[in-house]
Amino acid sequence: MTLQPFGARLRRAMDERGPLCVGIDPHGSLLTDWGLSDDIGGLERFTHTVVEALADRVAVLKPQSAFFERFGSRGIAVLERAVADARAAGALVLMDAKRGDIGSTMAAYAATYLDSGSPLFSDAVTVSPYLGYGSLRPALDLARHSGCGVFVLALTSNPEGAEVQHAVREDGRSVAATMLGHLAAENADAGPLGSFGAVVGATLGETLGRAGAELAINGPLLAPGIGAQGATPADLPGVFGPSVRNVIPSVSRGVLRHGPDAAGLREAAARFADEVRSAVK
Repeated sequence: MTLQPFGARLRRAMDERGPLCVGIDPHGSLLTDWGLSDDIGGLERFTHTVVEALADRVAVLKPQSAFFERFGSRGIAVLERAVADARAAGALVLMDAKRGDIGSTMAAYAATYLDSGSPLFSDAVTVSPYLGYGSLRPALDLARHSGCGVFVLALTSNPEGAEVQHAVREDGRSVAATMLGHLAAENADAGPLGSFGAVVGATLGETLGRAGAELAINGPLLAPGIGAQGATPADLPGVFGPSVRNVIPSVSRGVLRHGPDAAGLREAAARFADEVRSAVK
């Protein structure tokens, strides 16, 4: 089965379910807060609860691969089931793996998440471009072929990112602006939305205001930082300007702290989605 391009599927999901991405981040302290043990049993219970509560109603679920990998093969098995169950319920799955390498290794990472025959086949994956944007070509090409998406780290909210992302090249452009320019080229002429997005922190306010037209990549902007990290849905228009309709805010703790009660998870996700929808309009 050939999928529609990810950008078109994402636009439809955002319009129908609300522009929200909920992270699945089963770190040890959250498992403890839920009254679960920090072991494979706790991981299974947590993950199943989140997927069952949210996959039929949110636009995007974003499992953080590292929190599953720490349990070895049994953790990866939980992740495989979560991806399959979430996609079966209608959510788009964005694998937060932040992979980045060169040549055949990058091609292998791409096949892991973007090949329909893989047990971890997802709708999109996060990647790191800091071995050079060209190193991402295997993932970009396979995503285009498979109808999947790729989100490239561009302007992240962690303070350490600035030393690389804000560095200025010989042509006077920052490294981040260069990455955004590459993504705009990937998305040229795509509609209703390109499949190649950028990760841009919602907490960057003034920095993003200076970015201006560089954010107009005709693709999605994954915006972590809503909720526990301090940004609010009401901040989005001021931060992202004319590109705000293409923003999909990512919330993790702001929703997950309402578990293990499924109704609490649903209510929190619905509230964030409504607030984002109102702010964007």
